[in-house]
Amino acid sequence: MTTLKDLQIIIEDAVNKLNYPSHPADLYEPISYILSIGGKRLRPALVLMATDLFGGDINAAIPPALAIEVFHNFTLMHDDIMDNAPLRRGKATVHQKWNQNVGILSGDAMLVEGYKLMMQVNDAILRPVMEVFNITATAVCEGQQIDMQFEQQENVQLDEYLEMIRLKTAVVLGGALKIGALVGGADQPNADLLYTFGEQLGIAFQLQDDILDVYGDPEKFGKQVGGDIMANKKTWLLIKALETAQDENLQQLDYWLSVKQFDPAEKVAAVTAIYNNLNIKAAAEFAMQKYASAAYEALNNINLSTERKQYLYEFAESLLNRDK
Repeated sequence: MTTLKDLQIIIEDAVNKLNYPSHPADLYEPISYILSIGGKRLRPALVLMATDLFGGDINAAIPPALAIEVFHNFTLMHDDIMDNAPLRRGKATVHQKWNQNVGILSGDAMLVEGYKLMMQVNDAILRPVMEVFNITATAVCEGQQIDMQFEQQENVQLDEYLEMIRLKTAVVLGGALKIGALVGGADQPNADLLYTFGEQLGIAFQLQDDILDVYGDPEKFGKQVGGDIMANKKTWLLIKALETAQDENLQQLDYWLSVKQFDPAEKVAAVTAIYNNLNIKAAAEFAMQKYASAAYEALNNINLSTERKQYLYEFAESLLNRDK
């Protein structure tokens, strides 16, 4: 088996070799630009890892892996427009560097380029691979739309939130792994189990992200701690707190959610104190572990040796222990 780090290097090299037409420049240059500004390349590396897991040819998995990476960056390009985000990975977003219309049209072209790459899989598995890709792409769009609806929706239930993160985040991990498994020659039951592993791991990962936004070490987490609290973002922790808070805790939480002018550090400290009063962190960690356990169970049930699956166990551990 090839290590995740080595697979990421393979993907990075393949991304750098992607060539797009020079004309019209405003259509194709933004694609090269967003692909060049970094990212961990985890999703495409998982395609290669799944192929390798079942003894397949990693080189045959490079085009569909690139398709996953191109698709992922297409969603980022359009998400940045919807969020009016000025920066992506520390660089100007496409719509800031060019303009919004360029970002929309270039993103559309990027989606097509992703499909062209995915079409390069062997004809014998083309239909099932495209079915997974189509389901994944649609789910991500559904998840993004639901997430935007949450911004205007006063009451969000925990099951609604979990379904949103499944669609927006988790299905891409599951889809990448299942496509790689199919390229590697896996049978349908094992491919489905690997999809479940990725999907459940993706949900656990997002719950861990919610926890770390409040309780993480900013140097290890890589993001500003408390950003979700300052933005009143509907995370698992906030939804659970609203569901369980009473009396003074509820009054204080309602106050901090409604106040327009505030000191950021004071708001983060106050809301965190409410979470602590309600034992929200422990509840979130319990929920996260539930999905992590479901992921490990699916991985355990794949009909391969534990030794062969070791890198996937290590990958899961690295995702779910980012604060250690």
